[in-house]
Amino acid sequence: MNAIAPLLVPGLRTLAPDYSGVLSDVWGVLHNGLKAFDAAHEALSRYRAETGGCVILITNAPRPAEQIHEQLANYGVPRDAYDDIVTSGDVTRAMIASKPGGKVLHIGADRDVPIYDGLGVVLSSEEDAGLISCTGLFDDEVETPDDYRDQLTRLVARGLPMVCANPDIVVERGEKLIWCAGALARLYEDLGGTVHLLGKPHKPIYDAALSRMAEIQGAAYSRDRVLAIGDGLPTDIRGADSQGIDVLFVTGGIHAADFGASDAPDEALIRRRLAEEGLSARAALPRLVW
Repeated sequence: MNAIAPLLVPGLRTLAPDYSGVLSDVWGVLHNGLKAFDAAHEALSRYRAETGGCVILITNAPRPAEQIHEQLANYGVPRDAYDDIVTSGDVTRAMIASKPGGKVLHIGADRDVPIYDGLGVVLSSEEDAGLISCTGLFDDEVETPDDYRDQLTRLVARGLPMVCANPDIVVERGEKLIWCAGALARLYEDLGGTVHLLGKPHKPIYDAALSRMAEIQGAAYSRDRVLAIGDGLPTDIRGADSQGIDVLFVTGGIHAADFGASDAPDEALIRRRLAEEGLSARAALPRLVW
């Protein structure tokens, strides 16, 4: 669907009657890595309550969905704000599980190690590994992708493929931008390596999320009546656009500085940026509200 006029809308309620399902991003839409955005989860709760619609959270978190349920609960996001969660970690698990017994080099924080639980793979050293699984930087508060250049150069020389569990380049943590696994994957490709990207904007995670929505909605499911909500142009917006899914663009996330005042973005700047990126959006708003 083409962008409505005006592009900027007051809230999700403007679009809600047109959609029976929502695929909502998490980090940048529901929270900033430190605290939840109350108005955002209230908007999803009201959407479900007032329309009977289904909400699937679709996130590039490189961890199993159960950990994201726990994280959201700790932030105070109520369970009635969504029906289920699909993570890039889940999609990554499915791919790694198809190669049981393999030796995997994990690049990322220790908190991401549960992604391998029960998969029958061996976490290995750089010298012995046959596959790289990248979930992020080991210490994303202080490290940068360039700190990994020497190691990635050695791995490229060995011809090891990389599975990237989080294609995001950066996310907001509070007021700070944090490097993600996608930044390492991009560097690995630049060095000549082979990368498999499984989260947004790539098809596998959308297939998984839409399949879950179809299971929940049954005969009522219609892909044409699904709305994606996100703040990342290269992931959320490009991913939904490539799958033919309408998008509500939350401009106050990682691209906030590009559109003027974060709470009052310039519509002309939004339209120009979308055109420059070859993308479209059904509508936009600074932060998700009802």
